[in-house]
Formats: sequence, structure tokens, C-alpha cells
Amino acid sequence: QEDLEALIAEFQSLDAKKTQVIESSCPPPSPRLNGSLSAHPEKDELILFGGEYFNGQKTYLYNELYVYSIRKNSWSKVEIPNPPPRRCAHQAAVVPTAGGQLWVFGGEFASPNGEQFYHYKDLWVLHLATKTWEQIKASGGPSGRSGHRMVACKRQLIIFGGFHESARDYIYYNDVYSFNLDSYTWSKLAPSGVGPAPRSGCQMATTLEGSIIIYGGYSKQRIKKDVDKGTLHTDMFLLKTEGAGREEDKWAWSRLNPSGVKPTPRSGFSVAIGPNNRSLLFGGVHDEEEEESIEGDFFNDIYFYDIGKNRWFPGQLKGPKSEKRKRRRGRQAEADNAEDEEMEKQHPQGPVEVVKEVVAEDGTVMTIKQVISGAAEEKKSESEEEEEEEEDGALGQQVEPCPRSNAMLAVKHGILYVYGGMFEVGDRQFTLSDLYSIDLHKMEEWKVLVEMDPKAQEWLEESESDEEDDDTEGAEGGEEEEESSEEESEDERGEEQHPSVQPDEEHADYLSRTEQYWIKLARSNMGLDAKEKKVVKVAHAMAKTFYEDSV
Repeated sequence: QEDLEALIAEFQSLDAKKTQVIESSCPPPSPRLNGSLSAHPEKDELILFGGEYFNGQKTYLYNELYVYSIRKNSWSKVEIPNPPPRRCAHQAAVVPTAGGQLWVFGGEFASPNGEQFYHYKDLWVLHLATKTWEQIKASGGPSGRSGHRMVACKRQLIIFGGFHESARDYIYYNDVYSFNLDSYTWSKLAPSGVGPAPRSGCQMATTLEGSIIIYGGYSKQRIKKDVDKGTLHTDMFLLKTEGAGREEDKWAWSRLNPSGVKPTPRSGFSVAIGPNNRSLLFGGVHDEEEEESIEGDFFNDIYFYDIGKNRWFPGQLKGPKSEKRKRRRGRQAEADNAEDEEMEKQHPQGPVEVVKEVVAEDGTVMTIKQVISGAAEEKKSESEEEEEEEEDGALGQQVEPCPRSNAMLAVKHGILYVYGGMFEVGDRQFTLSDLYSIDLHKMEEWKVLVEMDPKAQEWLEESESDEEDDDTEGAEGGEEEEESSEEESEDERGEEQHPSVQPDEEHADYLSRTEQYWIKLARSNMGLDAKEKKVVKVAHAMAKTFYEDSV
């Protein structure tokens, strides 16, 4: 703990040398997750703060401030004197006061090896009009934590949950705190009723009446020495005030039992408030714990919660409009949609996993899994011929963010923006820096605003040299060429070591499944299509290396 505090102090001393605001155009930020992305209350801008990056050997934390111009589709970096220390898994909330304020609370700092954590309990405000950071020192606030949730509700900031982890133990919270934006004072709420169990990473949203909604989250508990059991929460609660949002008001917990198609259990999902009194969640991961390993299923779907109707439903892409589809379906589509909606109300169906096999130009078979709602699957089967006809058309060319967890979301003018996040393959973590958007009113198609830069991906195995670990400013990537040559040389060495290895039936099946996995991975995450044979070659080489390792 003392070492981490000394490291934080060292970084702060470097930040203290900044004496003036410097704003400059820059490339898109480097890959990261667990930062915060917030919509400016007055300008067409998004504000990115903090986050983390892990390259296989070292953890990097950030306190940089980036601004994305929606109109120009460009990034700028804003260096402001005396910013908050580097952190991730914090919370940020925007209020429109005095030209806009960005409030930041808590989060964590990790040691470079990622084994020690320091949890913040500080509160900061960025005055957007004057571009100045201010630390608010008020007593009686929450203890140090990360993974908590914070929303602006009337003239208060409401904070719920989170966790604190040390080298020896951890604790999850379900307490609620309020910070008054007029008096700058903290108060701990004591709601009546039975509230949520302790958790982190939940969905937290406000209603038009000033109540708070909590959904899902994650927690773990120690069941015996060195054995922890994780819990994916899927319950939902309402925290309601009986007054006008004043400190002395009485708050009460009650349980919600929403209708509709609920999200599949997951952690690491990202949340935002959409138009039409709806909150939404995007992505996440569901870890399958097996005997010797944990394998995660990552998601890239959207679920909406209609606050007024207390109803969940999956967000389904309608696809870009085309004259071909209009002629074929005409007005019948509207009647079908109305009929489907009525059927869904009467018989809400759970999500269905659809498995498609796509054959690449070289004959390789790729298996693609997609989770859609039961209603969408039924509709698909009814118009199967039409879908097959259009498979090579507009629908086949649609882009979408690859499955991921811990991404950063913001909504501006009814458009959802998704930045960064991560996914895992085996022991390797891929951290993203792409930016996508989708119009939540139309739900027609995703748009790629910033593509993932392959050069920003680096992964250092534990056995590799630590020579590059001297950099204290953060990982900027640029190691792709070296890594590619290393992969090629390893592949060549594998051929020399196993020149006569012939796969038996079990390993042939393993090789086939691994090839499919890597090809799917390469296609979905590098924004490439099946025609680019380089992707297929890389996938084959990676699968071959995996196979030889297994032998």
C-alpha cells in the first residue's frame, strides 16, 4: 500500500509541473477499458477520462483527458494542470451547471504487475467552461472503492455499491451515499425495505420522478480457503424517495419484477440512458467455469429497459432501407411487425442461439454464433427465402462492434457511442480502441467512426524480456511487426520440431475448431472480410501453432 501511494505521488508530482491548459489535435486514444465516456451537456462532444491497459506483462493506468468532436469525427487531447491521479473503474457524471461539470469519484490504481490495488475515495469536478480541475474535500463520503455506480439525480450525486480489494481480502458494498451539489456535503442514506445484495458493476439509472433503478452486477465470496465463488446477479430494485430529492427525504427499496425478454446473465456490461425514457446495457461477458479453466462468452448485443412500462426487450437491427426490400415486403412488413409485437407481449420468448456456418473462398468452414430473441428467430424462419436472397446483399455487409466487455458508452442526441473495451482468447487479452455509433431511434445499422488499429495491439508473454517495461507513460502499441516476425519464426521452428506429426482424429477435430475460432476472431475484430486471404493465412498459422503446442 505504501509503495502504491509513493508511485501515485510520483505521478502527481509529474502532473504538477503542468502550469497551463494545452489542447491539441491527436490520433485516437490508445486501447483501454474501464475508463469513462461522457457526453458534454452543451456541445457536440464526448469526454474520455482515465482507463487501463494490460499488455501481458504490465498494467498501465491513465488520467489523460480526451475530447471527441462528433461533428468533425476527430480527437483532441486536453492537458489541464493538477488533474486527478491515474485511475480506472471510477465513475463520472455530467451536470449542466455553469457551462457543464464532469464529476469523478473513486476508482482504483494498480501496481505495474497488476497484483496490488489502491482504491480511491476522492471526489473531483472538471469545470468544462474554464477547463479547470478541482478536488472537493468533504467529510463523510464513501470509503475507497471501484466498480461502484454513480448517477446525477436532481441536485445530487447518488453512489451505490462497488468493491475494495487488498492483497489478503476483498469486500463488496451495497451502501448508498448522496452528495449535495448545492451544499457540497455528503450524507449516507438509510433506505427502508430490503435492498440489493452487495455487488459491483451493476446498471444504475434514474427515472423522470427522481427514483433510482438497480439491475444486475457481480460479486464473489470465499467459500473456503483460496476458493472464491462468483455470482452474476440478475435481480432488479427501485430506490424511491418520498420527497423532492432533499437530504432529509426518506428513501425506500422495493423489488422490481419486469416483463419482456431480460438480458442473459453477464458481468462487465456497459450502461447508458437512451431516449424515450429507456436505459440500456451493451455487451459484457459470461464466464463458463470448467475444471481447470475459465472461458468467457463475450457479447455485443443491446438490451433496452423501458422505465415507464417496467419491461426489457432486446435491441434488434432493422438493417438499412433498400428499394429491393421495400418492393418485396411492402406494407405487409408493418402488419407483420405489429403482429409480432402483439405475440411477443402474449408469449415473451427467451433468447435463442443461432449457429451459422460460412464457407470462405479457400474452403475453410467458419462457425458463427449469434444470440437473438425468440421472436426474431420466429420471424426469420417465416421469411427464410427472403433472407437467403438478401444474404449477399446489404444485410451480409453490415458491420457491428465485436463482442467485448468493459467498454465505454455515451449517448448524445439519441445516438449511442461505444468506445474500447476488451475480450479474451485463452490467456490473451485484446484491448480495443475502436469507436462505433448507432442511432437508437432508427436501430438500422452500426457505423464505424474509428477502426481498430492492429499496430495498437501488443502482447508480451511472461517469458519474454522485460526490456520494454521502463516506459511509465503507458502503452502506445507499435509492436506489431516485431510480434508478427516472432510468430512466423515460432511457426517455422514448430515445423522443424514436428516435421512428421500427423494429427489423430481427436487432434484433427481440435485443429479444425481452433482454426474456426481464430478465423472468426480475425474477421470480427480487425474489420476484415473473408476475401482478404492474409487473415485466413494468419488464422491458419495461429491454429497450427496451437495444435503443435497441444501435441
